[in-house]
Amino acid sequence: MSLVRRAAAEDAEEVLRLRQVMIDSMDRPDAADTAWHAESLPALRGRLAEPDGDFAAFVVDHPERPGSLAALVVGTIDYRIGKASNPRGLSGYVFSVATDPDARRRGYARACMEELLAWFRERGAGQVLLTASKEAEPLYAALGFVRKPDPAMGLVL
Repeated sequence: MSLVRRAAAEDAEEVLRLRQVMIDSMDRPDAADTAWHAESLPALRGRLAEPDGDFAAFVVDHPERPGSLAALVVGTIDYRIGKASNPRGLSGYVFSVATDPDARRRGYARACMEELLAWFRERGAGQVLLTASKEAEPLYAALGFVRKPDPAMGLVL
C-alpha cells in the first residue's frame, strides 16, 4: 500500500503550511509574509474538492505527527495549442514540492512526484515542466527531467 494519497479539501491548511516551508527555503525577501494564507485558503479548499479538475495535490501523512503532512507535490494541467512534440497541447506543471524538514530523506517527495506524473499521464499530458532548485535537481533528473535553456519571463499583475 502506498503512503501517498490525493489531498482533500480538509488538507488545505496543511498544504498551505508546506507550501510556506518551500517558500521559506527559497530565501526570498517576502518569504516571512503569510498574510496571503487567509485569502488563499478558500480557493485552495475548492480546488482540492474537485477530483476531476485540472489541479491535484499528492501528499504523505506525517508518521510522527497525526493530522500533519510530511510531504507535498502539487501540479496542474494547462492547454496550449499543440506542437510536434506535444500534439494535444496538454502540459503538466509541477509546483509546491515540499517536505517537512524533520521528514526529509525518506523518499516521500519522490513517491509524491511519481503519483503526480501518473496523474498527468492518465490525463494525456504530453510534457511536464517545473522549476528546480539546485538541491532538488538530482531527484528530478532521476525521474527523467532535463534542464532546458528556457528564456522564461514573468509579470506580476
